Amino acid sequence: MAADAGVSLGVVIAGVLMLFTTWTWVDPAVSLLVAVVIFIGTWDLFREAINLSLQAVPRGIQLEEVQTYLENLESITALHDLHVWPMSTSETALTVHLIRPDATDDDEFLAKVSNELHDKFHIEHVTIQIERSEWANPCKQADPNHV
Repeated sequence: MAADAGVSLGVVIAGVLMLFTTWTWVDPAVSLLVAVVIFIGTWDLFREAINLSLQAVPRGIQLEEVQTYLENLESITALHDLHVWPMSTSETALTVHLIRPDATDDDEFLAKVSNELHDKFHIEHVTIQIERSEWANPCKQADPNHV
């Protein structure tokens, strides 16, 4: 609001100057100044919109830390196809394939991991695919030749 008031004040001052002087250059100068103020004021929103449209990893989430957390989970032997992206400016999603060969408590494990991802990394929407073996039914995305 202060920026809006400042811009309005600048326009009024420019109008008064042009009314009482022959300084016609004041109008384009104030217009450029207004454009700069708008650009500076919206820069963060512009960056956030670009990152959202590109589905970039949200600011504040370190992908390496998320990967390390998942790799260090009990009974996880490997992971692949890890993706973290923004669903909106306030919600984040994650998908991952975890190799967990000998586990039988998948529901409890999934609930625990989902809650911990929310608490530690503020990731609200978690989709985990459990795979029992890297070789029994290989995931196509895990294949290095997959395009």
